[in-house]
Amino acid sequence: MTDIVVCGLGPSGRALAHRCLARGLRVAVVDPAPHRRWTATYAIWGDELPGWLDPAVVAARVARPVAWGTVRHELDREYLVLDTGRLQDSLTLDGAEVIAERAVRVSGRSLTTASGRVLRADRVIDARGVGRSPRRAEQTAYGVVVAGSHAADGARAGHPGAAGGAAAASPRHGDDATLFMDWRAGNGAGPGEPRSFLYVVPLGGGATLYEETCLAGRPAIGLGELRRRLEHRLAARGITLAGDETVERVRFPVQGGRPGAHRFGAAGGFLHPATGYSVAASLGAADEFAEGAPARLGRARAAHALRVAGLRALLALPPAELPVFFDAFFSLPSTLQRAYLSGRTDPVGVAAAMRALFTAVPPGLRTRIAAATCGFPFSRRMPTGSSIME
Repeated sequence: MTDIVVCGLGPSGRALAHRCLARGLRVAVVDPAPHRRWTATYAIWGDELPGWLDPAVVAARVARPVAWGTVRHELDREYLVLDTGRLQDSLTLDGAEVIAERAVRVSGRSLTTASGRVLRADRVIDARGVGRSPRRAEQTAYGVVVAGSHAADGARAGHPGAAGGAAAASPRHGDDATLFMDWRAGNGAGPGEPRSFLYVVPLGGGATLYEETCLAGRPAIGLGELRRRLEHRLAARGITLAGDETVERVRFPVQGGRPGAHRFGAAGGFLHPATGYSVAASLGAADEFAEGAPARLGRARAAHALRVAGLRALLALPPAELPVFFDAFFSLPSTLQRAYLSGRTDPVGVAAAMRALFTAVPPGLRTRIAAATCGFPFSRRMPTGSSIME
């Protein structure tokens, strides 16, 4: 009998299957396109890199990434951008039974494919991610990969302010070649429109990804609008696109996963609802799940519930207040930032970070944040600035 069946071969499912094989387990994997190449950009914090992962998967390291709300923040945490192709190739599946079919029914000990084949195992793990739904908030992004010389020119040009009254960045800040999150104006959007931020990271080989991102929205900002905003930003930086650049399009739910013994990755609540990150958490938990029933499941559920409450608060913020909110977050001690961003099984740390953040935001936002976090309705007479936030 098969020891474990892993359903879904994205980064989470493939990492779990790979670590199960490393332990000598009999593994079957089910995915309708098991050899499909990944195209998304993945990044993790340096302290999240598991020791078993091949170091060659790291394409670029950023010692102190920069974030902007209304002011500049240097984050005291190394940030790693992964080589997606090397990551996929390093998670070998040698010895696994690979079944190129779609699963239609999954339970804890059996799986049925679209053709009617039934697979039974000691454990069946659902790692298929989360399906889209109008009821679920989504993250969207549109990015382009810019080759070396153009990216360098853009970094030297700085990030001038945009229409809407934002001041130009000072020369001291003009060389921020990496931007973890930049909420400043500069994308041509009006002051009352939903906010998006700029994400800029090196990909290795002199290439740089520039990506305009809607962190979370219900509905989220469309890809066409994000493309327009990104092109506006790049033009302001003096970067001219040739038209043949690699494009990255992102759209996925940030709600819907639930921690459980038979769910892994985004399906198992590993996706952080306030950032959209899940790969680091999945890589870090792969050994734990491979060894058997996950430990600290109750703590994972509690931390997940707190983060879901945090997402409600984020969705309730007026667009104009998002930069102020993130100023408060990135001003927290680094230990609290880590707890909220990476403490998947640390509800005490997550709660401490949320409490400190609530204290740090301006008093005018606290009523709205408190009501949304607790799930209470708040008055529509309170200014929101954006229909997507309610």
